[in-house]
Amino acid sequence: MRILGVESSCDETGVAIYDGDRGLMSHVLHTQIAMHAQYGGVVPELASRDHVRRIVPLVREALSKAGCGMDSLDGIAYTAGPGLIGALLAGAMAAHSLAYALGIPAVPVHHLEGHLLAPMLEDPRPEFPFLALLISGGHTQLIRVQRPGDYEILGSSVDDALGEAFDKTAKLLGLPYPGGPALERLARAGRPTVDLPRPMVKDPGLDFSFAGLKTAVLTAVRRLGEPDETERSDLARSFTAAVVDTLTIKCTRALSRTGLSRLVVAGGVSANGFIREALTSLLEGQGGEVFFARREFCTDNGAMIAYAGHGRLLAGQVAGTEVRVWPRLPLSSLPPLGPGVGVDGKIC
Repeated sequence: MRILGVESSCDETGVAIYDGDRGLMSHVLHTQIAMHAQYGGVVPELASRDHVRRIVPLVREALSKAGCGMDSLDGIAYTAGPGLIGALLAGAMAAHSLAYALGIPAVPVHHLEGHLLAPMLEDPRPEFPFLALLISGGHTQLIRVQRPGDYEILGSSVDDALGEAFDKTAKLLGLPYPGGPALERLARAGRPTVDLPRPMVKDPGLDFSFAGLKTAVLTAVRRLGEPDETERSDLARSFTAAVVDTLTIKCTRALSRTGLSRLVVAGGVSANGFIREALTSLLEGQGGEVFFARREFCTDNGAMIAYAGHGRLLAGQVAGTEVRVWPRLPLSSLPPLGPGVGVDGKIC
């Protein structure tokens, strides 16, 4: 079974084709970073309009790269939420229109399920069950993943998601949008000399908080007045060290409580090298395994939507004629795929 996936939840337009027998056949992506950078962040109306312009050309490009025609598709998957309402509608309308014209199903996909399952596109890929750390611009969660569609939220951020904290800290340090990659580059030249908090690590739970850490960086910047390059680098490294320590402590606690030995790290912030190095060291030290998506599949992309949509299509979980999207959509609201059935149709 072959499916085309469309991702348009925020500021990237992604299209990909996934085949149950051949795997990922193609994926193409257009990023809006340059357009939004002049505003210091995503402008929803501009994002929506750009998706409308980009989707059809990217569909044609993905089909061309895969060497197949539209008549070979069995379904069209699209991100139904969460995300920016206008951006979601752009992708959903395109997917429904194309599916209707071809006489095939449209398949709504949860954006976070796409991220969670993106490491399944790698070799080797994780076996179920596993603990997932989902870290992105809008979400920070620890999730027990028993099988595709069976998700138990163990902990979430009570305020800023980790990606927001990265972007806001980068802005405080005078770095351009998007802040995450620029902050990592700056941190590589610094030392963790600034004392910053590790939020909620003494709390026995698995929830996160990053607003206070961001405020602590603001206080440090104000105390320095006009920080020079060395001071900025040290602040960036200190902030990153606080994040890494927090994630390591929480993941250690979650692995112990669940008895799991496999950790999947997903979402845009999982591309950060410091986080990858620390969590890889943690799991290796415990005799466990850690899995990441390749960096191009950490941020929003069509491949993860096509892959997750393939499982939903196999389970018969397709959209009706009404086009619906959800700016907020709890991961726990998803129905299971079915007893023992994986995204690729194999028993798990």
